[in-house]
Amino acid sequence: MAEETVKVSPMVIAQATPTPAPVSAPARVSSAAPKFVLVVEDDVFLSSLLISRLQQAGLTVQKATTGEEALARLRGGTVPSLILLDIILPQKSGFEVLAEIQADPNLQKAPVIITSNLGQEGDMQRGKQLGAVGYFVKAQTPIEDLVAKVKEIVDGKA
Repeated sequence: MAEETVKVSPMVIAQATPTPAPVSAPARVSSAAPKFVLVVEDDVFLSSLLISRLQQAGLTVQKATTGEEALARLRGGTVPSLILLDIILPQKSGFEVLAEIQADPNLQKAPVIITSNLGQEGDMQRGKQLGAVGYFVKAQTPIEDLVAKVKEIVDGKA
């Protein structure tokens, strides 16, 4: 598989050539609500890339571009199977969003993975203390690794 580098200001995400989404139905069929991921990211290019890759992996994806929009989506609809949450967001930071998620009994069951350019140890510890199940520094994480981790958690294999 050829590897190309996609430059995203101010980060670089290693990206392999896209593979087509699987055509077959998922192995486990359940009467439960469909699995979906909420991507909370204000960078238009990165959110489009993440959404595309997650959809290719067979997931349904919703998007929010601000902290307030994320909370409104969470409180106004079905709780997602997983939340990908940036930290530096307009209106409310990802840390503030995460604190509100953990304070709400209806939302706290949704696992949260932080995706951020904040890579300081203190930021990572704060994310974990607020309940994040993972913390990925965008500039250091190939998108395939992030998608694999999302799939692992959503499929209950984590």
